[in-house]
Amino acid sequence: MKTKFGSILAILFVLGSCQKKQEPIIISPEEYHGSVDKVIEVMIHDIFSPPVASRIFAYPNIAAYEIIAKSNNDYKSLAGQVTDLTSIPDPKDTTNLNYELAALVAHMDLSKRLIFSEERIESFRDSLYTIWMEKNEPMFNASKDYGLEVANFIGEWMNKDMYKETRTMPKFTVNSEDPSRWQPTPPAYMNGIEPHWSKIRPFAIDSAEQFKPAPPPAFSMEKDSKFYEEVMEVYEVRKSMVGKGDKSDEIAIAQFWDCNPYVSVTRGHLMFATKKITPGAHWIGITKIASRKTDADFAKTVYAYTKTSIAIADAFISCWDEKYRSNLIRPETVINEYIDDSWEPVLQTPPFPEYTSGHSVVSGAASTALTDIFGDNFSFDDDTEIPYGLPVRSFNSFKEAADEAAISRMYGGIHYRAAIEVGVQQGRDLGKFIVDKLDMTNG
Repeated sequence: MKTKFGSILAILFVLGSCQKKQEPIIISPEEYHGSVDKVIEVMIHDIFSPPVASRIFAYPNIAAYEIIAKSNNDYKSLAGQVTDLTSIPDPKDTTNLNYELAALVAHMDLSKRLIFSEERIESFRDSLYTIWMEKNEPMFNASKDYGLEVANFIGEWMNKDMYKETRTMPKFTVNSEDPSRWQPTPPAYMNGIEPHWSKIRPFAIDSAEQFKPAPPPAFSMEKDSKFYEEVMEVYEVRKSMVGKGDKSDEIAIAQFWDCNPYVSVTRGHLMFATKKITPGAHWIGITKIASRKTDADFAKTVYAYTKTSIAIADAFISCWDEKYRSNLIRPETVINEYIDDSWEPVLQTPPFPEYTSGHSVVSGAASTALTDIFGDNFSFDDDTEIPYGLPVRSFNSFKEAADEAAISRMYGGIHYRAAIEVGVQQGRDLGKFIVDKLDMTNG
């Protein structure tokens, strides 16, 4: 009997010693950066337009942020501050809950719902799930369950923002009788994208038209008109670059800030696309650079992405509201018809009306949000475009970067001066409103 009892104890001892010791799961800011980077990679692959891409950034970041605000007293919930958002559910059991892990789960799950190539997000997610489960299965399961619960909650709010309804609205009708109105541009002559984007529910601004800018200069090809002056400025700037060669700084600036997600390339009878990041994705990349430079912890990293992505998303809603109201013709169309039929811009003209400049509005808004988070005179080296063969550009502040992004549209030959100058101010006014309105931190 004694021998039998001793054998049982020995077996229990062996079984106990074989059980893997549970390790704490530490979620680093780099894992969140990795999730954002994966979303950008998939967005490039799936070719989302700039406005749609801004929506893909905003919701997953908000979901992650709300979980962080639930557990970190340094941050305040966006419930009641962002349009129609209510408080996320409290966790049912906090015994094994890792809020940072839950935040990352929510980010990945909502991101997967917003893109087409879901398997690419799933592969990235599952690689992390495997690591976390091996370290601490109870913590992983509890945190994953809460992250998915919050993702579902934010998903229900997201699905009421009018995006689905705009998918079935009519295409934009081109007015070929009015010479001032936008016309499809070469080489693909695509339809105007997202003509109903102003109907998307804003995040922080009161309405799409809250920051409605002054109208553009009236269309006129009379040589003493403001519009003609702006047309000729675009024309002459391009001519001056030809004299400097392809190595001019203006061309380098234009190419650095191109951020056209779909550039059509024609080779004989073959047409294909080259893919790049969107303007919003470039500023999300700058958010990552600033977070890393300041050694921001996980919570501040999520906060920075969230505030910046809200500013970017509302900037697109505001800008697109004006684009399809003024419906202004692009420089390429005007110059080819009235001045020089062989003239070509440095950049491919994107498929939507001219005024105001989307990159200018978005850069004004994003730079204002980032300045509020990281401070003025924040110098940084922008390596966002290295994957596209472009060198690093350095800036002394977010404002300086925004100014360069805005004027790049003139150098690229795709915008008149009014769209640039009015656009960047439109973005800064919108960004300041968001910064003043959203009370996200304690202290």
